[in-house]
Amino acid sequence: MKRPNILILMVDQLNGTLFPDGPAAFLHAPHLSALAARSVRFTNTYTASPLCAPARASFMSGQLPSRTRVYDNAAEFASDIPTYAHHLRRAGYQTCLSGKMHFVGPDQLHGLEERLTTDIYPADFGWTPDYRRPGERIDWWYHNLGSVTGAGVAEITNQLEYDDEVAYHATRKIYDLARGHEARPWCLTVSFTHPHDPYVARRRFWDLYEDCPALDPAVPPIPFDEQDPHSQRLMLASNHAAYAISDEDVRRSRRAYFANISYIDEKVGEILDVLARTRQEENTIIVFLSDHGDMLGERGMWFKMSFLEGSARVPLMIAAPQLAAGRIDAPVSTLDVVPTLAELAGVNLQEVLPWTDGESLVAVASGARRHAAVPMEYAAEGSYAPMVGLREGRFKLVLCDLDPPQLFDLEEDPQELSNLAPHPAYAEILAAMTKAARARWDLGRFDAEVRASQARRHVVYEALRNGAYYPWDYQPLQRASERYMRNHMDLNVLEEAQRFPRGE
Repeated sequence: MKRPNILILMVDQLNGTLFPDGPAAFLHAPHLSALAARSVRFTNTYTASPLCAPARASFMSGQLPSRTRVYDNAAEFASDIPTYAHHLRRAGYQTCLSGKMHFVGPDQLHGLEERLTTDIYPADFGWTPDYRRPGERIDWWYHNLGSVTGAGVAEITNQLEYDDEVAYHATRKIYDLARGHEARPWCLTVSFTHPHDPYVARRRFWDLYEDCPALDPAVPPIPFDEQDPHSQRLMLASNHAAYAISDEDVRRSRRAYFANISYIDEKVGEILDVLARTRQEENTIIVFLSDHGDMLGERGMWFKMSFLEGSARVPLMIAAPQLAAGRIDAPVSTLDVVPTLAELAGVNLQEVLPWTDGESLVAVASGARRHAAVPMEYAAEGSYAPMVGLREGRFKLVLCDLDPPQLFDLEEDPQELSNLAPHPAYAEILAAMTKAARARWDLGRFDAEVRASQARRHVVYEALRNGAYYPWDYQPLQRASERYMRNHMDLNVLEEAQRFPRGE
């Protein structure tokens, strides 16, 4: 039997708490709801790191940032780290990307044979944080709350233009794959930048949420002095004191964010429609996920960079011929996607398993438990030292050498309002989870490695921006002279080869 094709649909900054079992009922997302109905829905999926580039490098490799060394949005993703694109391509797959993956460094493929678009963010070291200057805001690229105060409607934006292009190239590629010019199975990754802020949406999607019951956060703003230390650092990093955020600003931001989920839903629908009409659906594994979430004003917090649920939890749905649809509540990770795809596609990962932090979810989809606790790391802007987290069963532990530990019971306290770490009744659980974390991480060594990486990149970036500048940003190959009819071709052969289906 032919190996299955693989279609990965990735979005950016989609809060996993909005996908308790597929899209929440108030979301206008019919195509994602239909996909959920035939998928395994992993309702407690966590990012490996709640920031774009680290999360994506970890998702593609199955390795935590402490292994990939992609600590932040300006850390190079090394070419010698195998990704799912390498594993599948080595096994005979075509591999292609339409959209964002936020690769930093001169390698802009990482096992992909083809990229159909450029990226939306820069590929160089310009966004490197600096642990030597804790608390310093780098205004030209740090998040600020202007995304909140400026929320509203627009028919075209930088990000809408990008995602329109991503969807166009993805559907064109699926048509092309259907023509059968290649016998190899394929893996196409389609990666959108929405619903990432700024919170701006097209009018027709905005209008869907006029009476939305979820425009107000469940948890009102927590005063700065009552926030945990890392949340305080994130508020300072987003320059919170410079903005007076009104309740209406919050509602408009959430409304635009929900509207952009509906925008993404429409794009997903277009892609899945072409997949079905080209008769490739039955033999295609479909994965839907996000890189990280967005706090969306809960407890007065915005964006990501936190291990709190809104930031760290993401949707993950897998529709595959081998997997029965259903809901799985066991905690899992985006790190698990690589070994899961490998098992579903019959690809052997034995040579890299010692360096893989994920586990296959094929057995978990049938009710088994993930063997180890789910790990998370964060060592980028808004932090002053690396943070690590573990989700095991109902409990989540967060550790940082600068801060008191945090322990949450997510069944009893889903909003994470009560830190159980100081409570004697939870001392045994805290000790056991802390022991497991200390066995996995040497935080002092982690900190030293991050600082060394930052220092090297600051030197290299300053040098490379002095004088002639050669960008690493991906330039898609456009062979216009080979498209459509040209006089070095036979018109009859061309028309027949480009028709699908033939003979109807």
